[in-house]
Amino acid sequence: MLRSGKNNLITDISGIFVGNSYDEELRSGVTVIMPDCRCVASIDIRGGGTGTRDTELLSPDGTVEKVDGIVLAGGSAFGLDAAGGVMHHLQKTGKGLPIKGIKVPIVPQAILFDLLNGGNKDWAGQPPYWQLGYEAASNPKKNFKLGNNGAGYGAIAGNIKGGLGSASIYVPELDITVGAIAAVNSAGSLLIPGTKAFYAWDMELENEFGGILPPENFDKAIIAVPKHSSLHENTTLAVVATDANLTKSETRRLAIISQNGLSRAIRPSSTPLDGDIVFAISTGEKNIDDKVTKIGTLGAHAANCLGRSVARAVYEAETLGKISSYQDLQDNDEN
Repeated sequence: MLRSGKNNLITDISGIFVGNSYDEELRSGVTVIMPDCRCVASIDIRGGGTGTRDTELLSPDGTVEKVDGIVLAGGSAFGLDAAGGVMHHLQKTGKGLPIKGIKVPIVPQAILFDLLNGGNKDWAGQPPYWQLGYEAASNPKKNFKLGNNGAGYGAIAGNIKGGLGSASIYVPELDITVGAIAAVNSAGSLLIPGTKAFYAWDMELENEFGGILPPENFDKAIIAVPKHSSLHENTTLAVVATDANLTKSETRRLAIISQNGLSRAIRPSSTPLDGDIVFAISTGEKNIDDKVTKIGTLGAHAANCLGRSVARAVYEAETLGKISSYQDLQDNDEN
């Protein structure tokens, strides 16, 4: 029987930690996925309006194989400063790619748009994201709060509160664990119209997002951007991780397959002006044979794990200002 990991978080992967920081007045934050040693990483980009830093090196032909961390941040392009703060912390702790006696931390980053969520973005001087990145990297944990936290603190999903979500799964036939984390700030809806049932309902384990089933004959053809949502102000950022020993190209394939979890959990996703991105990392702890077959199986589980993370982000979120949470939502046709 499939089961989640101990904490049902991406940190159920041995050696993976997560740091979060946020500013309540700003209504924005930063999440850093931090392995305790350098990890093979790759990426799949499908959104049409991405904001990134150092992601090109994750392409299959990029020379650099491993990363020291991955940064997810709010703030739109201003948030790209966060990676600088993370690099500073990693430099202080002696981590990075060794180059002739010095170490350069490798920390690819992606950002989401949360500038119009009612927070105070009228900062004086330097934008606050460098400091938020440093704070997140300075406090990595195995356990962390979902919902209003980190890069998901000020996020909006359709027209309800978005947030930070995570999940994990142990795959017994492979003896492999997969975890995912997502900052959900989508234009599309996570909910079947007129209900509080998640599109990801059939991926759910152990009632982790309420166990609400959809109506027996709901219209699967209805896919519409929720009222009051905006195609200019969204993005879902995600990281999947595994303890399987994968090459860079295999990790890239894991990211590609995993992104299917976003399209199943959010409808629509990867629209022209959002920045949907899935990073994938491999800690390399466990070897698997017959990779051609088994990476497909691994990816299918990772996609479901990511879909669950997306739903948990919204399920665990709290109302913020005028942005109502899932828990406070009344059933209606504007989901």
